[in-house]
Amino acid sequence: MARQMLRKFALKEGLPEEEVDRIEFVAGELLDNAVDHGGGNAARDESDLDEDVRMSIRVAFTGSTWTVGVEDQGGGDHVEMNTFLQAQKEMPDLEDERGRGFFLILNMVDEIGVERSEDGLGLLFRVTRAYVDGA
Repeated sequence: MARQMLRKFALKEGLPEEEVDRIEFVAGELLDNAVDHGGGNAARDESDLDEDVRMSIRVAFTGSTWTVGVEDQGGGDHVEMNTFLQAQKEMPDLEDERGRGFFLILNMVDEIGVERSEDGLGLLFRVTRAYVDGA
């Protein structure tokens, strides 16, 4: 549902279709990661959850730049996660059924950073991309 709402919002804001696809994918991967590691214990379905998973998504459009922030409540060390992200720039094992999300995100955005969430219970992932509007 979040991806669908983001798509509608991005189109309303006038993002080119290619950028809408990109922001939808990136946000979806960040949200999936928040469920997997940010308090959801890798739940595949709502019935798999032990308790509520709380996350938030913030999106900003400024000129030809967009920013997405996804915040979770799953604990974690933001310094350790930033170090982990640096290692994700190399091609992942394609035989592994998981573990390609951050590699793809890193190749689709200009900047990615992780910091402690505002409530101190988790992490805030923030990605930014500047694009050229071909319209």
